[in-house]
Formats: sequence, structure tokens, C-alpha cells
Amino acid sequence: MRGMILAAGLGTRLAPLTEKTPKPLIEIGGEPLIVRQILQLKEGGVSDIVINLHHLGEMIFNRVGNGGKYGVQIQYTWEKSLLETGGGVKNALPLLGKEPFIILNGDIYSDFSFTDLPNTLKPDSLGHLVLRQPTIDERAGDFIVSGSKIIGRGDQLTYCGIGLISPSLFINSPEGAFSLRELFFDALARRALEYQKFEGAWEDIGTLEALERALKRG
Repeated sequence: MRGMILAAGLGTRLAPLTEKTPKPLIEIGGEPLIVRQILQLKEGGVSDIVINLHHLGEMIFNRVGNGGKYGVQIQYTWEKSLLETGGGVKNALPLLGKEPFIILNGDIYSDFSFTDLPNTLKPDSLGHLVLRQPTIDERAGDFIVSGSKIIGRGDQLTYCGIGLISPSLFINSPEGAFSLRELFFDALARRALEYQKFEGAWEDIGTLEALERALKRG
């Protein structure tokens, strides 16, 4: 199984902390967030990982290396300008192969077990996303679901930044920078997205408040 960690973001909401330290290298529980993610992916059966880099990317590269010390193989893509989530994954497709692969936002702290993801996708599916209940502090969710399918946009459940997707999701996708959400919304219109609900510990380390909550958990 292959996977990709999206680690190219600027982390502007965590400034000034991220002016000298990229968000994936922020330590929680005594280890950088991205190291925790690599180990979680390995435990879930992922042996080949791609990481996209931009802001202070050399620091992540120097810390993580080729992945040998974690028992995985890591390759990198370097973005001269930010390609956002969709463009970043599309740029890495040559390294990710032709089979479905795991995606993980590089600013997610959670206790999600990647062994809970399916090993592959159903023939009519382009993706299997991990969703959760929106918190009281969040303005809205992302999706409406029915049965095992994501059927529309709405406030019922929120994307966790974790999923298993097919390279076919990117057929006819834009060039340059774009969000994965654009592809998700196109796919759900064709009833080509499935989901599972996650109820464990989860934080998007996008603000100082969220980081404080994660530090308490860690």
C-alpha cells in the first residue's frame, strides 16, 4: 500500500511558531507530528510514502530522510509554488502508482488506525473518505451521507483529512493549484464516494488553540 502526506502548507495561522518551524515538525508528545503520522501509516500497512514539500521543506527532508529509520520508503515532491491539496496530489501521481492510495493531511493529529480503512475501493468508487461529526465550534460540515455513500454537500459530517482515493479521481482535473474538495464534489455527484465515520481523538493543528488541545492529548 502507498500513501501520501500533504505537508507543503505555510501554516500561517500558527505564526509566529511556523516562521522557523514547518507545521509537520511541531512536536506533540515528544515527537514531530509528521513522524507520528509516518509510524501510524506504517502500522496500517503502508510501506511507500510520498511527502510534498514547500514551506521550509528542507527541514522536513533533513528530519525524515528516506524513511529507512522508520521502516518505510519515503519519496518527495517539491513545489516551487503551492499547488494546494488537489494539485499537490496530482503532481505526485507518478510516484503513487495506479492502485488506490491513502491520503493524509500533514496537520492532522488523531488516533485513527489506518488498518480500519478498506484495502481497496469498490468498482464504482473513486474514493473512501473518513468523516466525523462537526464540533460545536465549527460553522458547518462538508457532506451529507446515506447508507455507505456520500450523496451531497451539507452540514451532516466533516472531512477528517484522511482517505483512500483512486488515481482515476484526477481524470479531467485542472492543471496547477486546486483543492481536492473540487474533485470530491464532482465525484459525489456521480455517487462515486464512500465513507466511514470516525469518533476518536482528532485535531486539525491549524490554530494555536487546536495545538494546545493536541498537546494536552499527547
